Amino acid sequence: MQNQKLAKQLMKKSKTARYERFGHLLSLSALLLIMAIVLGIIVFVATKGLSTFFNDHISFKDFFTGTLWNPGTKTPSGHQAVGALPMIVGSFLVTILAAVVSTPFAIGTAVYMTEISPKRGAKILQPVTELLVGIPSVVYGFIGLSVVVPFVRNTFGGSGFGILSGTFVLFVMILPTIVSMTVDSLKSVPKYYRRASLALGATKWQTIWKVVLRAATPGILTAVVFGMARAFGEALAVQMVIGNAALMPHNLVSPASTLTSVLTAGMGNTVMGSLQNDALWSLALVLLVMSLFFNLLVHFIGRKGAFKK
Repeated sequence: MQNQKLAKQLMKKSKTARYERFGHLLSLSALLLIMAIVLGIIVFVATKGLSTFFNDHISFKDFFTGTLWNPGTKTPSGHQAVGALPMIVGSFLVTILAAVVSTPFAIGTAVYMTEISPKRGAKILQPVTELLVGIPSVVYGFIGLSVVVPFVRNTFGGSGFGILSGTFVLFVMILPTIVSMTVDSLKSVPKYYRRASLALGATKWQTIWKVVLRAATPGILTAVVFGMARAFGEALAVQMVIGNAALMPHNLVSPASTLTSVLTAGMGNTVMGSLQNDALWSLALVLLVMSLFFNLLVHFIGRKGAFKK
């Protein structure tokens, strides 16, 4: 009898074990909830976006290769004017150009903060970076409208509204994100990498270029992904400086549009279930797919960079 009582006490879960099990269940529930929300968003947007093709009988070719955007009207050839190519091209151009322009500045700033002048760099540049992150998008848009657009108009010609103005605005907006994540990536490189390189006779700049940046390449590419994600999904600031003309951009200073600018300008002015509304949901679906494409592409490049010696 005594042995059975002792065995029962030993087999009984402790209070710590119960708390640990509760924590596991809570974490699993949160994970499942997040997965359900993400899956629900994807299914919802896909269902709405595909209505243009299955309910309104718009061909994929007309949608992705057409250059006329005016849902509800027809092109001279008799097809519905739902060509999304100008917005897709505009989104790609603004996002890629903003990332190309901001990445060198971000890497240079991060290198200065972590490798050249860690204490002074962090003391001066960290508050500036945090300040840029906290500025609302509408403020960037007003600054772009008041400063960037006149500068582009006086320097490069045109009306000032276009891809180039959107690139300059997004450059400033995504710079803090890339800088902060690049700083974390550079700090994560083990110090013995630097010491070993210097011990072999490499200069400080050679160590930074050949060792530190190469070891931090996957993290830097991840930072670029987050910056591109913000640039790709930014709506208000871009809408204020790009011109909002659903036309194929012939150059960087001609008015253009992006997926987000067309969505924000038109979604509130359409009737649910109409062709105009379904076409906008199709743009939202394209935006979702393109964002996923950028993430997968840069993730693949990051993995290649991590294994490349």
